[in-house]
Amino acid sequence: MGKHIYPVAAILLATLIFLTGNGLLGTVTPVRAHLEGFSDLAIGFMGSAYYAGFFAGCFAGPRLLARVGHSRTFAVAAGLAAATAVTQPLIVNEVVWTLIRASIGFSAANLYMVIESWLNDRATNETRGRIFSSYLTVNYTGLIIGQALLIAGGAKSFSLFNLSAVFYALCLIPMGLTRLPQPAPTPVPKLRPARLFAVAPVGVMGCIAVGLANGAVWTLAPVYAQDHDFNRGLLAAFMCAFALGGALVQVPVGRLSDHMDRRIVIVVVALLAAAAGLLLGYFGGTHVTRTLVLVTIFGMTALPCYGLAVAHTNDRLPRDAFVEASATLLLVNSLASVAGPVLAALVTARAGTQALFYYTATIHIAFALYTLYRIRRMEPATDEHRDLFTPMPQQASPTALELDPRSPETPEDAAPA
Repeated sequence: MGKHIYPVAAILLATLIFLTGNGLLGTVTPVRAHLEGFSDLAIGFMGSAYYAGFFAGCFAGPRLLARVGHSRTFAVAAGLAAATAVTQPLIVNEVVWTLIRASIGFSAANLYMVIESWLNDRATNETRGRIFSSYLTVNYTGLIIGQALLIAGGAKSFSLFNLSAVFYALCLIPMGLTRLPQPAPTPVPKLRPARLFAVAPVGVMGCIAVGLANGAVWTLAPVYAQDHDFNRGLLAAFMCAFALGGALVQVPVGRLSDHMDRRIVIVVVALLAAAAGLLLGYFGGTHVTRTLVLVTIFGMTALPCYGLAVAHTNDRLPRDAFVEASATLLLVNSLASVAGPVLAALVTARAGTQALFYYTATIHIAFALYTLYRIRRMEPATDEHRDLFTPMPQQASPTALELDPRSPETPEDAAPA
């Protein structure tokens, strides 16, 4: 594997550094906002602004890449992210922080797009699976390290915001030193959600459910932990446990779904996520160990839903439709993630932060019931179109979809040297 990964090692290192800073800033922002007395609704709007910025960046990114190239796009996006991260503790204001989170989301989308374009350009039909697997590993590793770094300083100080900015700046170094040629711009796939819903309604509804639930959790779970008197170390452990739970089970759950009607696995996973959410809402905070175990189980059940939804959708489509379908699901998930934090904040503002997980449980139960309804109405996917499950990154640009080993193979003579 090493000989296939070595040529893209600089890109993967830049990814790890960027995601560490992004994960840290994404958690310290609601923690500091809560300490400053921001309302749950204001924090929810900040979370929504990040996803709205990310959504906008996915559309603006290809035009920026075509205009100035990959290296300059990466430098601009990393510089913007570093500057806004440093600015954030200087102006503690709900409106300013909402705009900053939108800027960070926009920058993150462009950074993802450059990274994924470069990885895709260097991948061949032989190495694409290994490179994609390494990219997923780096995604989860950076995310978990970012959560763990909450112990490096107090949210009331400048230190964690500055540390995030340092990571955004440092990710420029490996990308600046790489000697890999810049990729050619790739076309943006068509997005036809109505058409896709007619073919695979469970897949589309799954991506909506994941956006509504997980977008809210990433934004408001730190506030939940604070309200239950978790100190800095326990808050970091709480967020790490959530991310680690999803990282550990995505592949085993996905492989299990390869051997049966994938919708049955989706129903079981969604109901388990609902049960874990209800238990977190009721028992969370009463005992530290119990809470950490429950949030790990919640991560193990809530986070794989996106990959399962994408896999189910691809089971019902020919292979050459994979990129368009996955890009459409990414669009649907991003839009739902914009709505999720605000909807959850409206609930927690009235019923307390423990209601965050009652909110997610409601979504997961509704999704499970809808999937059961579709199981009764539609036959399982035929073996003709079924493919092996592949885990999906927590966030990605449409460019990552061509890197997925399930996407159509390219002619070998067109593969990069």
